[in-house]
Amino acid sequence: MHASTVRSLLVRGMLAGLIAGLFAFAVAYAVGEPPVNGAIAVEEATAAEEAPAAHGAHAGHGGGAAAAEPAEEEGISRSAQSTFGLATGVLVYGVALGGIASLAFSFVLGRVGRFSPRATAALTAAAAFTTVYLVPFLKYPATPPAVGNPDTIGQRTTLFFLMILLSVLLGIGAVIAGRRLAPRLGNWNATLAAGAGFVAVTAIAFAVLPDNTDAVAAGFPAALLWEFRIASLAIQVVLWAVFGIVFGVLAQKTLAARTAASDTEGRVAAPVAG
Repeated sequence: MHASTVRSLLVRGMLAGLIAGLFAFAVAYAVGEPPVNGAIAVEEATAAEEAPAAHGAHAGHGGGAAAAEPAEEEGISRSAQSTFGLATGVLVYGVALGGIASLAFSFVLGRVGRFSPRATAALTAAAAFTTVYLVPFLKYPATPPAVGNPDTIGQRTTLFFLMILLSVLLGIGAVIAGRRLAPRLGNWNATLAAGAGFVAVTAIAFAVLPDNTDAVAAGFPAALLWEFRIASLAIQVVLWAVFGIVFGVLAQKTLAARTAASDTEGRVAAPVAG
């Protein structure tokens, strides 16, 4: 594929990611913010219950009333976090992933079967959603902020990104295996075999990698945790679905225009060469 075409697809992928980010932000604000607010309320209630006990213990050891510590000032208000902050994060995330997915689309177009650009965009979005989010989510589900043990956040983040890297590598390996098996088994059987291999190796990875035993504090409401995880999953589904649809349309138009321009140049050049 020509470099200018790849560049055009990259720009359109980022645009599609921006549009998908707008839809994802709407879902995040509507269904994601309520469980986050609930988690913050649980955290504040727990802190309020623990404060008198801690104050009493401090006073007992000190032999008198302890001076109250000044309250921490909030750097950014909660309303700003849930609107401008959330929008900025989701939109930047959408643009970045849209650009990366468009480069992946440029690489696989015509190499994984005779699919149209629109179908290839849908397959690319589905594969990206599965490997980048769904598989890591099944092993290390999302948790609301300030719920887990803050001392293990580094370890939990490392495990999550390790699972993303492993899932992406296994996905690439499944595609390569499917292409090599296709001449012997046929496209359909090769796809099934590669998919089964991906699931089997992923299951082994799930069994080998450690679990997040302290990701959720004891006593945290299970219903609220479930609501947050479903909202997190819904945001990603909307993001990748909208991206696949929008980028498919843009890529189809771009490549059709490039093909038409190339055909026109060829017809013009043929009489001159003759």
